[in-house]
Amino acid sequence: MAANQTSLNIDDARFPLPGHDFEQQATSEVEIKEFDYSKRSQWLRAAVLGANDGLVSIGSLMMGVGAVKQDVKAMILTGCAGLIAGASSMAIGEFVSVQSQLDIELAQIKRDKQRRDSREPEEEGEKGNLPSPAQASAASAIAFAIGASVPVLAASFIGQYKLRLGMVVGAVTLALMAFGWLGAVLGKAPTVKSSLRVLIGGWFAMAITFGLTKSIGSTGL
Repeated sequence: MAANQTSLNIDDARFPLPGHDFEQQATSEVEIKEFDYSKRSQWLRAAVLGANDGLVSIGSLMMGVGAVKQDVKAMILTGCAGLIAGASSMAIGEFVSVQSQLDIELAQIKRDKQRRDSREPEEEGEKGNLPSPAQASAASAIAFAIGASVPVLAASFIGQYKLRLGMVVGAVTLALMAFGWLGAVLGKAPTVKSSLRVLIGGWFAMAITFGLTKSIGSTGL
């Protein structure tokens, strides 16, 4: 009898029950589904902000120049200069901002460690949740350049003045909707609401820039 029980135990070890594997698979699936979307916020915020900023600022800048000058070369040079300056500014500003946040969080971790009076190193979870200044800076600069290139490319191959302005507005509109939808999908936010919010803000900025520049140019300054 003991020999039979030993044989059964050996067989169970060699051939585990399928129910046990199914429970492990179900547990792993639950762990995969329970993804913390806040971990994406470090680079997602910088990327979406950079892309929208590039689209709106360079699109508005080109519309402002187009309000007083019909020369295509002036619009393209203005857009390229704004792209370079804006990407550099976004990268430096994002790096300084996130580095300051990182310094604060590291100081807080150090204070918590001293309060616990523990000499053990910090947990991996604490280190993994810390922001990355280089990652945020690169994401912001690249996204700004991608967004800013949309109105520049839209105006590059059109000589007619009114058609060029219409192409800039149309290209910026489509890109704003696309970036707003992408940011909402990656962040699991309402897509329609996010896209409309980004789109209306972009239209408002371009309209104000065009109108004010047109009025200033009409004064003869």
